[in-house]
Amino acid sequence: MSNDAAGRQTRFIVLLAALVALGPLSIDGYLPGLPDLAGDLRASAAATQLTITACLAGLAIGQLIAGPLSDTYGRRRPLLAGLALYTIASALCAVAPDVRTFVGLRLVQGIGGAFGIVIANAMVRDRTSGTRTARLFSALTLITGLAPVFAPVLGGQLLRVTAWPGIFVALAVLGAVILAASAAGLPETRSSASREPLLAVVGQLLSDRVFTGYVLANGLVFAAMFAYISGSPFVLQEIHGLSPQQYSAVFAVNAAGLIAAAQISGRLVARAGARVLLLAGLLGATAGGTTVLAAVLTRAPLPALLIGLFVLVSSVGLVMPNAAAQALADHGGHAGSAAALLGFSQFMIGGALAPLAGAGGATDALPMGIIVAVLPALALLTLGVLTRSMPGERTRRPARQGPAGHRRPRRHIDRRRAGIQ
Repeated sequence: MSNDAAGRQTRFIVLLAALVALGPLSIDGYLPGLPDLAGDLRASAAATQLTITACLAGLAIGQLIAGPLSDTYGRRRPLLAGLALYTIASALCAVAPDVRTFVGLRLVQGIGGAFGIVIANAMVRDRTSGTRTARLFSALTLITGLAPVFAPVLGGQLLRVTAWPGIFVALAVLGAVILAASAAGLPETRSSASREPLLAVVGQLLSDRVFTGYVLANGLVFAAMFAYISGSPFVLQEIHGLSPQQYSAVFAVNAAGLIAAAQISGRLVARAGARVLLLAGLLGATAGGTTVLAAVLTRAPLPALLIGLFVLVSSVGLVMPNAAAQALADHGGHAGSAAALLGFSQFMIGGALAPLAGAGGATDALPMGIIVAVLPALALLTLGVLTRSMPGERTRRPARQGPAGHRRPRRHIDRRRAGIQ
């Protein structure tokens, strides 16, 4: 690869990383300013929490909008429109007069940010295939793991020099910078447009049990991580007595494990195959979740619980990039819609199941233990049932489209599903 080509590839990856980071930054970046925000907007605790929920809902809904639009009109135009929407909504959040307006703007901000996430994933599928896809998804998973850790830290530093509206001004500036960079340097990666009705595309995707298996497995493991995020502050601080600083250190160590696993996945995928690494991640998440549940049931010392949580969270770094690569592998013709369903499932399954981790309040860790043990095991079972080969399937299923729209021989698809790259 020439220096110019390598430079273009690097800029492409950096822009994709910035796009996928917008969502986590929007969710977590303003958390240090929540108390001041509640006071300034005269908001109750419930209304303040709703500002987080609204952004999560926007990120889920926006992906369902962005994916089909990018399949129909190409990647660039919907992406630039979504980034413009994100930038405007972020700026308006800084001057919201009341909490109701702020919640509505957070919903719009999430929708705009979702365009970056889903179209970045679709662009990966447009430009790569096989192990290169899994390797690039591993790099993006690194950003997904880093952004939630550093977003509150960056927000806290901003609060040293400004009030909470300044965080949203900073997000608006970031959105504008990414918008300008994308307009100037991000190529159109969609070679042809799809004019199929949205419902037909979604029906086609969901009727593919292999695709559905990867999507559900990914969503269930992501929900287990959500349950850890929502339940661990109470379990570790209220039950086990960790200070906020100690809890932050535990959170950072677990995030480092996720990042390391994603990087290891990127290095090993060419030799081991995406499916093998995905299965390893699911087995690791199941082992970690089971260890957490056993530690809770036996009232084991804190180190046993921490080890289980570390294995659980680290395993997500193997699951996410390889599940995404496998799910999108056979759907180059509808990569935007496929990426949208993949991302939507993460937020919807996670948002629906993660709150159950707090069912025991601040004094009972059992609900969290059950959820983080059951969901990865269910993901492993789902993957095994839905993605196994069925008699006669090789001759019945037509060849799918490759990255450039060319038909791919059936044997290549079968090898990829078997994890042979």
